Amino acid sequence: MSVEGIWDLTVSTPIGRINAVVELLRQDGVLTGIARGAGEEVPLGDLTLTCAPDGDGYRLTWKQAVTKPMRLNLAFAVTVTGDALAGTSKAGRLPASKVTGRRRATGARTDAEPRP
Repeated sequence: MSVEGIWDLTVSTPIGRINAVVELLRQDGVLTGIARGAGEEVPLGDLTLTCAPDGDGYRLTWKQAVTKPMRLNLAFAVTVTGDALAGTSKAGRLPASKVTGRRRATGARTDAEPRP
């Protein structure tokens, strides 16, 4: 099972829930991605994919910088099992925020903004 695809994410932060869309794809054998949300699109950096420690699914980590709702450098660490993911997002010294997500069905539009 691969992690490529379009993922609808929900990040539960101290200021409320934030919806985002992450698109993961392979280019020349390298996993790459972009995140869309709050009216901006940012590249994912330092993407790593390993087998989950319990052997069930994959451990996926990445970093991204956002400017909305405020300027933050985020570090994500999630476990992907099938078409679902769960984990955390951390912004500097702030507490970790819970992240959940679902992969869209193949053929879904890639330019769609997150659902409210």
